[in-house]
Amino acid sequence: MHNLNAIVVGAGMGGLTAGIALQQAGYTVELYDRVKQLRPAGAAISLWSNGVKVLNRLGLGKAVADIGGQMDRMAYYSSTGETLTEFSLQPLIQDVGQRPYPMARTDLQALLLNRFGAEHLRLDSTCVGIEQDEHSVTAIFEDGHRATGDVLIAADGTRSRLRSEVLGAPIERNYVGYVNWNGLVDAREDLAPKDSWVTYVGDHKRASIMPIGGDRFYFFFDVPLPKGTASQPDLYREELSQFFKGWASPVQLLIQRLDPQTTNRIEIHDIDPLPRLIRGRVALIGDAAHGTAPDLGQGGCQAMEDALVLTNYLQTTNISVEDALSRYQTARLDRVADIIKRARKRSDVTHGKNPETTKQWYANLKHEDGRDIMSAIAHTILSGPLN
Repeated sequence: MHNLNAIVVGAGMGGLTAGIALQQAGYTVELYDRVKQLRPAGAAISLWSNGVKVLNRLGLGKAVADIGGQMDRMAYYSSTGETLTEFSLQPLIQDVGQRPYPMARTDLQALLLNRFGAEHLRLDSTCVGIEQDEHSVTAIFEDGHRATGDVLIAADGTRSRLRSEVLGAPIERNYVGYVNWNGLVDAREDLAPKDSWVTYVGDHKRASIMPIGGDRFYFFFDVPLPKGTASQPDLYREELSQFFKGWASPVQLLIQRLDPQTTNRIEIHDIDPLPRLIRGRVALIGDAAHGTAPDLGQGGCQAMEDALVLTNYLQTTNISVEDALSRYQTARLDRVADIIKRARKRSDVTHGKNPETTKQWYANLKHEDGRDIMSAIAHTILSGPLN
């Protein structure tokens, strides 16, 4: 299918990756986003090897390595600082053929936007509807602008407006049961070794520190809480001090050093696996297609896989756009459903959905030499399209 005109709605990880992949396939791409200024959601992203491989394929390997953190080891500690398990990630890297790169979302977004070309992006454009026939598809925007092309990629995030256009009905997000605070701090050895991802666990909570580029750590805290608890940034430090009272010294130092004004506080939601990802010439990708809890660190990676798989089918099948999208759906539906279910299951184990199960997980960590953890991560990576 030569010289397709693609319309992409949403300039997050999925939309930008799709834009780059489609451009490289020789297609004309128009990219739209409803925001007035592009700001990433969340402080950082743990880009596991399957996501990195997609960016390698798009020629961004060196640039990604430059902004990524050097994560060579992984460790779990009890809330009081006792080592539960610690191991090198080298066997995982050998197994899957690529190291992971945790990185600041701002850095990744800038990298992708730069490669895509900011001049092809229109901001302050809210897509409110779609029309399509057998020849084309049109995105209709709030300001009256209409964009017509051969294919429309809906990458408009977890609160997607276009999802209901594909499904024929709106979908509710599910509260997974915990609140997550996340942000960035300077990397210092009194918090964690600069090459290690460390996580403190206890009382169904987590405090975690991960190295990213620019000599910084990405951190997050998880606390199971009822839905709808109110909070303001000026209270974050006091709240976290209460929730993590008596936890090990690095956790206390982290709470003191974080900047409440640049820390995000999110109630974690997911979306049940969808029955379909396409309708005619419209395809859902990224969080619009599969809102998942972050417990497998696969949200961004799956968006990137979507973008690549979709572009591959548009490039390699010449029956019709609809046929290519149908093949994309077949290739992705089970894969993303599996990630959503496993992330939710993982979240339940970590956050005390069944307290006995969580207690057992803590006990198991003491006997873990890294093999089981790495094997589970490798399974997730190797069941993707670039294995």
